[in-house]
Amino acid sequence: MPYFYYYDPTMVLMIPALLFALWAQYRVKSTFAKYSKINNARGNTAAEVARQILNDNGLYNVNIERINGKLTDHYDPRSNTVRLSETVHSSTSVGAIGIAAHEVGHAIQHATDYTPIKIRTALVPITNIGSTLGIWIVFIGLLVSPQIAIIGVILFSTVALFQLVTLPVEFNASSRALKTLESHNILYDDELVGAKRVLNAAAMTYVAALVSSLLTLLRLVLRIGMANRRGD
Repeated sequence: MPYFYYYDPTMVLMIPALLFALWAQYRVKSTFAKYSKINNARGNTAAEVARQILNDNGLYNVNIERINGKLTDHYDPRSNTVRLSETVHSSTSVGAIGIAAHEVGHAIQHATDYTPIKIRTALVPITNIGSTLGIWIVFIGLLVSPQIAIIGVILFSTVALFQLVTLPVEFNASSRALKTLESHNILYDDELVGAKRVLNAAAMTYVAALVSSLLTLLRLVLRIGMANRRGD
């Protein structure tokens, strides 16, 4: 078997992706830890704020549930439920309120047929296939046929596309959250600063995911090129 199957110089591309991802995770955790200690002046819990924003937008049918974990918050469009983690749900901190408002922003996106979130939802099935099989098909193709490897690259490219579409979805949800917290006088100016920093830190995790998928895609393309040169 050719030497390059044992030694893969393209792996070096994943080092900056890994470092970026670790930094993003550290930043979101440390930023949330800081602003989870600063309570809002009105004394509202994150769940109460989420309910208020949902009601103000006529989304009375959207439920709010408490779930286990830390920073496991998300909106589930299948059950029409905003799920808030243990560290967020009953917290009165400005960090928790920012996260809760962000998840409500996703509920509003779905209710208003926000185009990027519709595209992201449509990409989910093919992205699941691409993330599971894409890389394996590439490496099988490296052993069998470059054409098969290219099919794997195409499949995996849906992952990068999904991450790309995710960015405007997440940034828009954060923008909606901050505007609502300010316009509804839920947080004061100095409190908004904390909420914004938490959401900005969280946004970096999505940027890191996109960078990782793009570098992985580049790595796969380079592997195919190396295999073709070896085969000539």
